[in-house]
Amino acid sequence: MQDQIINKVAQSGLITFNLENYYPQGERVLIDIKDVLFMGMILKEKDFRQWIKDQDWTQYQDAYVAVHCSVDAIIPTWAYMLVASKLAGIAKKIVFGDLKSLETSIWEEALVNIDVNQYKDQKMVVKGCSNLPVSEAAYLIITAKLTPVVSSLMFGEPCSTVPVYKAPKKAE
Repeated sequence: MQDQIINKVAQSGLITFNLENYYPQGERVLIDIKDVLFMGMILKEKDFRQWIKDQDWTQYQDAYVAVHCSVDAIIPTWAYMLVASKLAGIAKKIVFGDLKSLETSIWEEALVNIDVNQYKDQKMVVKGCSNLPVSEAAYLIITAKLTPVVSSLMFGEPCSTVPVYKAPKKAE
């Protein structure tokens, strides 16, 4: 009689959570105000308003847009407001900050309504390998949501996991 191959991963009761299933599709774009500054450090209202007027804002249709200034310059608040007023109704989302800030905001929105109670007292593994660019922010967000309800949380693949959290044993 031959030895039977047993799939211990299938018998482990691990539930895999794949962040790729929640990946928000859409182009990510950065608008850097520095490109419009006089001498790379001064915002001139007249020139800035002309730049706003000359832009083809439709190029941002359905895009996720981050707006910031990457140089040390004083940018009046109204300048960011002008950019936002042109993007409103065109872009999917507009945030103040760099592309990392944008990704964090996108993932917060994508994961906020997940009902984690369905994973109560379960052994979970958050899938590590992905074909899509899942940001570190997404892993932090889902960890914060899952930790209060799961019995254990791991990172990786069911066949090779890194322990992240184990709930304390309940007193009987």
